[in-house]
Amino acid sequence: MATAEINGGILKDVTFMGIRSVVGVIFILHGMGKFNPGFVNFISSLGLPPEMQIPIALAEVVPGILMIFGIFTRFSASLLSIVMIGAIFLVKGAQNITGEKAVEFDLILLAVSLLIIVAGPGRISIAHAIKKIPRFIH
Repeated sequence: MATAEINGGILKDVTFMGIRSVVGVIFILHGMGKFNPGFVNFISSLGLPPEMQIPIALAEVVPGILMIFGIFTRFSASLLSIVMIGAIFLVKGAQNITGEKAVEFDLILLAVSLLIIVAGPGRISIAHAIKKIPRFIH
C-alpha cells in the first residue's frame, strides 16, 4: 500500500519537476549561446534579419527559466516546441535523423516539450503553489 502511494504521488511529481528542470537548463544554456555576436552571421545565412538575434535567444532563455520554476509551463513548452520545429525544418532542413545536420536531439526536445504541454508542471511547481494562474496555462 505504501509503495503504491509513493509511486502514484511523490515519484510522479519529482519526475515532472526533473523533466522540467532538465529541459529548462538545456534551453537556457543553448539560448545563452545565441547572445554571442557570431550568431548574427548564422541567422543571416538562413535569410533572417540580424535583428532577430535577441528575440530568438530570449525565446529559449525565458521559457527555460519559467519551466524550471513551474510558472506558465504549458505556454513556455508551447513556445519551445515552436522553436524546435523551426530548428528541425528551417535550420537543419529535416534531412537526417542521425549524422550530418541530425535532428535526433531536436526531436527529443520537441517530444519532451509536447509531453510537458500535455502533462503540465506537476505539483512541485510555483504555479501549483499559487493556484491563481489558470490551470490551462500552468
